[in-house]
Amino acid sequence: MTDARFEDADDAPLRLIAQDAEGLSVLSTLLQDAVFPITEMAYTARRRRFALLLNRFRWEDRDAAERARRGYERVQSLLVFEGVLSVKSQGIDRGDAAMVLSLLSIAFRPGAEGAGRIELTLAGDGAIALEVEALDATLRDVSRPYLAPSGRAPAHEEN
Repeated sequence: MTDARFEDADDAPLRLIAQDAEGLSVLSTLLQDAVFPITEMAYTARRRRFALLLNRFRWEDRDAAERARRGYERVQSLLVFEGVLSVKSQGIDRGDAAMVLSLLSIAFRPGAEGAGRIELTLAGDGAIALEVEALDATLRDVSRPYLAPSGRAPAHEEN
């Protein structure tokens, strides 16, 4: 079996911008269950930029994959936040280079005059908080889709 290609479908690589809570909610939905090694997370204080290279599940392709009875796909995507003043984390062992994190959601908590806090919630009680001047996020697919190694769509237990 070979990797999937954007050319094989109507879909094109995602290139999205979020500058308000509603836009960030769209990114959060698309990035639910994205996984990334801890080594693919970087904060550049001088440029006020925080970036993640993620392997995101292609939720937008799920129904088409099921109808065609083909495998689910993932794609590498770059998530970048601009105007980041500080980064804090909890429940993450930064010294464990082999750690793989799973993103559950992204939320924006507004502050004064457009500033605020972006909260990335991770599986296993981990979290990353970004203090930002303003909400300025971009999501861009940077690879071709590939078959999801698990062969399954992510699922969550109902409470």
